[in-house]
Amino acid sequence: MNHSHEKTRRMVGLALFTALVVILQLLGSFIRFGPFSISLVTLPIVVGAVLYGAWGGVWLGLVFGVTVLLSGDAAAFLAVHVPGTLITVLLKGVACGGAAGLMYRLLAPRADGEGKRGRDTLASVAAAVVCPVVNTGTFLLGCLLFFMPTVSAWAEAMGFGENVGSYMIFGLVGGNFLAEMGTTVLLCPVILRLIRLGRKEN
Repeated sequence: MNHSHEKTRRMVGLALFTALVVILQLLGSFIRFGPFSISLVTLPIVVGAVLYGAWGGVWLGLVFGVTVLLSGDAAAFLAVHVPGTLITVLLKGVACGGAAGLMYRLLAPRADGEGKRGRDTLASVAAAVVCPVVNTGTFLLGCLLFFMPTVSAWAEAMGFGENVGSYMIFGLVGGNFLAEMGTTVLLCPVILRLIRLGRKEN
């Protein structure tokens, strides 16, 4: 495959995953698992980071952050602290995409050989775990740095009293994080396998 064809395929692939990130973020609130909404947006971020490297993951994470801001999903935080919201939302997207790409690169097999498929699956699963962990961890850090008085008031209003940590874990992220990570870990290796099988046939 010549360099020009590979570059074109990469651009088309990133454009496709960019569109998926935007669509899944905009539709995320309608996908529910019991009382929790499930964000599937980390799925195309991880798959894109695996296929196109850490910089591809950074781009997709940035698109994720910008879409969150433009969709109004961060409106409650924007009303409290605009710079803190911009930093938190954009940083968590960029960091989760970049971390997924770096984790995959760290663990992925370097060449064909025995055990390549198993190691590739392990690397994909690790990337799928790291992405939502970094995304959620950066969000919680942003809450600690920029929104503690507001989060404390929310915790008290929700009946957590002064136990703000429990509210942040169980009220703000809890079930959403587990559902997000579970779906990403389960589906990411399968989607990657299908994409690679399709490439081999072409």
